[in-house]
Amino acid sequence: MKRKEAYEKVKAELLANETICRQNRDLWKVFFDRQERKLKRINNLAELDDAAYKTLSYYVGRFKNVNKWFENKPWANLTRDDIQKVYDDLEDGAIKNRFGKRYEDRKSYYTKVFMSTPFKMAQKAELAKEVFEFYRPKENLEVNFIEFEAFTKLPTAAHTLLQKLLLWLSWDIGENVGSLLQLRKSDFRRQINPQTQDPEYLVDLRKEILKRSRRARVEITNYLETAELLDIVLPGLGDNDLIFNFGHRQALKFIAQCTAATKVQCVPTGKSPTFKDLRSSMCCHLLKIGWRIEEVNSRLGHSPANLAMVSRYANYLALDRHKPKVKVSDNTIQTMKGNLDQYRQMEKLQGHRIEEQQKRIEVLEADRESTHALITELIKKIADFQVSRKE
Repeated sequence: MKRKEAYEKVKAELLANETICRQNRDLWKVFFDRQERKLKRINNLAELDDAAYKTLSYYVGRFKNVNKWFENKPWANLTRDDIQKVYDDLEDGAIKNRFGKRYEDRKSYYTKVFMSTPFKMAQKAELAKEVFEFYRPKENLEVNFIEFEAFTKLPTAAHTLLQKLLLWLSWDIGENVGSLLQLRKSDFRRQINPQTQDPEYLVDLRKEILKRSRRARVEITNYLETAELLDIVLPGLGDNDLIFNFGHRQALKFIAQCTAATKVQCVPTGKSPTFKDLRSSMCCHLLKIGWRIEEVNSRLGHSPANLAMVSRYANYLALDRHKPKVKVSDNTIQTMKGNLDQYRQMEKLQGHRIEEQQKRIEVLEADRESTHALITELIKKIADFQVSRKE
């Protein structure tokens, strides 16, 4: 089911749910109308796209939860105590998610519902801001990645070629798995690398399949394994066919199976890697092998001004305590290499000088022999002339 139909269905069910108070449903209907118009205008869209419907669908789930937390009380009638209780219960873990755990995405409720447009429409946003006086959004500074050697174990546990290909593309291209699952055969173009003579593919990451914050771009595959898998998979497809015949849920399921089978864990958290971690792992690997921060950031699809993620990983990698020793060693090696290069240059220059001198000697020798031959010929002619005169 397409995102549009899925959104329209859940929105209609929410607004028609008579167990929810009428005032809140009326407020939400006005909000969704406004938000749909806003998303079209700010993104310059004639029609809402999948990314917009995905955003709108999130609000349906959030509104259901918030309504439950306030026990179906009209938002326009909420008191400071009502909002304070829900806020404290969320922070203290008294309100739990469907897994019986504390909500990890509390920030999205605070910034997108309580202190934003939905509560503004209920004229409770200012009251919520007072309640949230001590709220400080926690920046995500967690670093989570796997080494390349660890990654190569994951495809060995995959059951199908398509699963292997998705793993390699996730590591190689580093794009969101939801976007990769929307790639079609026409998004790939094969070519031969002029330096290595190995096959590689240009991957067209179209704007319509990317998260709104990502740039549309064309990336070249870095790994021969990716190209070899594409060589096997693509010939059997039509130009407009999707590469992968499974969805997001199945992808999450099989990567969990691969990590469990190989026992691969992220550094430094020890967590099992997800597709999102493969993206950050690619980032770390490229930084380690010498790519500049700006180059990695561009491959991730971020704008030049958004260096937060790459900088975070670059800073973490810089904490390696062996780095100073390596830098000193590298400096010594560079000095020795410079001296060697200078010696070789002098030797080469000296060789050129000797070669030039040799050429000059050869020219002089040739001139001497030519002059000697000329003198000999001249003496012979004089002798012949003298003989002819005597006769």
